[in-house]
Amino acid sequence: MAPRRQPMRTCVACRTERTKRELIRVVRLPDGGLTLDTTGRRAGRGAYLCADGACWATALKRGAIQHALGTELPADLLAQLQAGPMMHAQGDPHGA
Repeated sequence: MAPRRQPMRTCVACRTERTKRELIRVVRLPDGGLTLDTTGRRAGRGAYLCADGACWATALKRGAIQHALGTELPADLLAQLQAGPMMHAQGDPHGA
């Protein structure tokens, strides 16, 4: 039996292609709200970031997330992104 194909996504900061499970998704919900999606299954437009603080800082500096999602980041999500990926990996058993 052939191994199962893993979906690939690209980090908006470093442009590195990785498996979907290795990245953290920022999603624009259908109602227009923005949130971090640790499951990768929420409905809406997504932008992916590596689980590396340097990518998060680069994405914020360049405005890559806003460009990918076509909207401005709300203050609460901006604060979460500035805090870095380690704040979000602690509660996730998969580390993503």
